[in-house]
Amino acid sequence: MGESEPDRVAALQAEVHQLKEAMASHAVVDQAIGMMVALGRVAPDQGWQVLKEVSQHTNIKLRNIAELILIWGRRGDIPAEIRAELEDALDRYGPTQVPGSEES
Repeated sequence: MGESEPDRVAALQAEVHQLKEAMASHAVVDQAIGMMVALGRVAPDQGWQVLKEVSQHTNIKLRNIAELILIWGRRGDIPAEIRAELEDALDRYGPTQVPGSEES
């Protein structure tokens, strides 16, 4: 005996919700990579590596790092630990430091 119609509808609604969440997460990460490309003057694949390294070094999920970077882009503030990790990672991949840092 198969699923009842309401169960099937509920399962499909849950799947659609999960797909929407995944798409939203992907968009956030893509936008953060774009910020790394623009601000750090790195290639997109290097921007991805920067986010990955910052995530690993801070033990914060990559999507959350991406969200913090987007908030930083809108408001101009970012936690000091994440800013330091971003600078370190961008130093490894790109020619510049994060704009607004004290060092030149």
